[in-house]
Amino acid sequence: MSWETWGFAFSVTVPNLLMLLLGILLRHLRLMDDRLIDGASKLVFNMALPCLLFFSIASNHPHLSDNLALVVFGAIGTVTTFLLLEVSAKWLVAEPRERGVFVQGGFRSNSAIVGLAYAMTAYGEEGIAIASLYLTVTVILFNVLSVITLTRSLHGGQGQKIKRLSLLRSIVTNPLILGLLSGLAYAQTGLGIPQVIKQTGSYISGLSLPLALLCAGASLELRSMFRSSNVAALSSAAKLFLVPTLMTLGGWLCGFRGTTLGIIFMFSATPTASASYVMTRAMGGNATLAANIIAITTVGSFFTTALGIYFLRLWGAI
Repeated sequence: MSWETWGFAFSVTVPNLLMLLLGILLRHLRLMDDRLIDGASKLVFNMALPCLLFFSIASNHPHLSDNLALVVFGAIGTVTTFLLLEVSAKWLVAEPRERGVFVQGGFRSNSAIVGLAYAMTAYGEEGIAIASLYLTVTVILFNVLSVITLTRSLHGGQGQKIKRLSLLRSIVTNPLILGLLSGLAYAQTGLGIPQVIKQTGSYISGLSLPLALLCAGASLELRSMFRSSNVAALSSAAKLFLVPTLMTLGGWLCGFRGTTLGIIFMFSATPTASASYVMTRAMGGNATLAANIIAITTVGSFFTTALGIYFLRLWGAI
C-alpha cells in the first residue's frame, strides 16, 4: 500500500486522536475535573456545535435537486443501519440504559468534521459541493435518531413507555437539530452572512471539536475500555466494519461510482462523532462508554479508512 494512502488517513485521523490523548493528560495533571468537563460539555452541546452546523450549512447554500439520488440513498441507508443496530442492541446489550449509547456509537458518523475533511482532501471543491446536502440530511438524521434511541434507553426501560409528546419535545428542542434546520432554512434564502457575524460565528464554532475531544479524552477510563464491558467493542466494530461495508455495498449496487461512491464510503467510515459524547453526557447517559467508543473508533478508523480507500481504488470503484 502506497504511503500516499496512509498519509491521507493519517492527516485527518491522528489530530483527533492527539486531542483525545491531550484530554487524558490534562485529567492526569488535574487541569480538568468533572465540574469543568460538565460545564464545557454543556457549552459545546448548547452553543459551539449548533453554531458550527449552522454556519457550515448556511455558507454552502446547498440545493436538493443537484444530488437528489445521493441524498435519498444517504437517508435510507442511515435509517436502515440505525434500525439494524436498534434490533441488535436488544440481544447484545444486557443493560437497557447502555443500549442507546451502543446504537448511537455504531451508526453516528463524524461526517460534519472528519467527513468533510475526507471529501476536501480526496476531491477538493467538487467533493465539498457533492457532500454538502448529503451531509445536511444525514447529520439531521444522526441527531434526531440519537435523541430517539437515547431517550428510549434512558427513560423507557423496565417496562416504561416513552410518551410521544415527550420524545417530540426532546427532538425539537435539541440544540444540534435546531442549528442544522436553521442553517438549512437560511441557506435557502440565498442571503449572505455579514462578515462581522461570520467571523464571530467562526470563533464560537472553533471551540466545538477541540473542546468536545478534550472532554471525551478526560472522561476516558482506559482500564474499563479493555476489561469491563464489551459494549464499547461491539459498538466500535459495527461503526468500523458493519456500517461502512453495508453503506458502500449498497451504494455500489445502486449504481454510484467514482466521487459519489467515495463520499458514501468516506462519510460512513469516519469515527463516531464527538458530539455523541456531548449528547450522552447532557442527557444523563453513560458518558464514559460513549468516550470509549469515540477513542476506539478514532484509532481504528485510521486503518479501516486507508484499507477501504486502497481496495476501492484498486477495484476502480472510486
